[in-house]
Amino acid sequence: MKTTPVTAEDLRGVFAVPPLARQPEPGRAIDFEENERIVRHMSSGGLARLLYGGNAFLHHVTLPEYEDLLGWLSRLEEWVIPSLGPSFGRALDQARILRRHRFPCAMALPCGDPRDAAGLEQGLREIAEAAGLALVVYLKDERNFGPDLDAGLDAVARLVDSGVCVAIKYAIVRPDPRRDAYLESLLRRVDRTRVISGMGERPAIAHMTHFELPGFTTGAGCLAPTLATGIFDAQSRGDDAGAQKLRGFFMPLEDLRDAWGPAPVLHAAFALAGVAETGPIPPFVTALPEDQRTVLAPVAMDLCQQDLVHRPPSAGAAPGTAGAPDRADES
Repeated sequence: MKTTPVTAEDLRGVFAVPPLARQPEPGRAIDFEENERIVRHMSSGGLARLLYGGNAFLHHVTLPEYEDLLGWLSRLEEWVIPSLGPSFGRALDQARILRRHRFPCAMALPCGDPRDAAGLEQGLREIAEAAGLALVVYLKDERNFGPDLDAGLDAVARLVDSGVCVAIKYAIVRPDPRRDAYLESLLRRVDRTRVISGMGERPAIAHMTHFELPGFTTGAGCLAPTLATGIFDAQSRGDDAGAQKLRGFFMPLEDLRDAWGPAPVLHAAFALAGVAETGPIPPFVTALPEDQRTVLAPVAMDLCQQDLVHRPPSAGAAPGTAGAPDRADES
């Protein structure tokens, strides 16, 4: 597991944002065996940066679950970024647990409760100090840091300048991601090497080319890791056409995620594609109904198949995917 401080070079790449499997029984305990399968699937396609946040429904974990989760994450070989929050009190309680481990950073989930720029800045500084680590700031809405947009961006810049914030996950949806005055304003205050595109494959290429952001996060890429890393590799060598072609494979699943909810769709897609039994999801979100699962199943399976087609022969099939051995045959 990565334990060294986060550098700008570390942010050049693809950050997987996976679901969190749970057991199908009362209490919905975290299913670490199935989560191991998810991690092996992602790493087999080249994903080595794992960000556990919204797709894992970490907004709703209990503190005992959080403690168990951190213990498991700390034993993984990959670079793991856990999340905390979104409320100040919950984040402070979680920060004390994080301090027992050696994660180099954690992501602060965006808060939707009453807030302003100065208050959030103070709170994030106290959380980082309590955890003994740096933070990733998650910008999902222009008003995440309060109604005064300039004051919010100034606060983010001060957090970066002081080392409290080592990266920004930028996830504000635009009709055209190349036209984004708020992002331009952020990049006038913060070095762009510290800002990663945070909305999956749909805006990733535009963000990396037009704004020169160093990397992107992916949810759907957790299911198709070879394709996700392929987009980054193609873009890095200036092959825009190749990157766009690979991006196209993700759009059917991304369309369903946009329509029905990114996290519930991804959670169901892993099970429907045969990668891992992700089980139930915790309240306050409901699982997909059967009619939506019927539509989703062939989309998820096709994306996994395309991932295998594009995988180098030496890599082989990931456990749990088409072409891989059945669970009973695994050694």
